[in-house]
Amino acid sequence: MAGGTLCVGKAAWDAAWEHVRRERPREAVGAFVGRQCARRAVPLPNVAGDPRVAYRADPAALLRLLREAEAAGEVVLAFYHSHPFGLARPSARDRAEAYWPLPYVIFGLAEDRARAYLLPSGKEVLIEVVDRAL
Repeated sequence: MAGGTLCVGKAAWDAAWEHVRRERPREAVGAFVGRQCARRAVPLPNVAGDPRVAYRADPAALLRLLREAEAAGEVVLAFYHSHPFGLARPSARDRAEAYWPLPYVIFGLAEDRARAYLLPSGKEVLIEVVDRAL
C-alpha cells in the first residue's frame, strides 16, 4: 500500500464484487492478496453467529491463507466484507472488532459502492483498481 492507496488488480476487484453479491443476504468476508498490488481476492467462510448482520472469518481458513500467501511470496494487503443492505461505511461493530493494521474494504450493496478504511480510526484509504496487478 503505497502512500495511503490500496492497489487492486481488476480481476481481483471483479472477483470480490462477484463474491459479495453471491453471498447476499449474508455478509461476505475475504482478503485481497498480492505483493505490492492485490492480484487475487480470496473468499473466506463467514462463521459469525448471525452472518446476516456480522462477519467473522473462519480462523482455520485465515491461517491457511496466511501460510499459502507466505509460501508464494505474497501478503494479505487488505480484508474485505460486505454490508448486504447497507452503505460502504464502517459500523460501530466494524470499528470495535478491527484487529489487523490493514485496510478494510467495505462493499455497500445498498449503494453499489466500495470504500476502504483503516480501523478503528476510520481514516479512509484510496482504492486504485489497475488493469494488471504487479
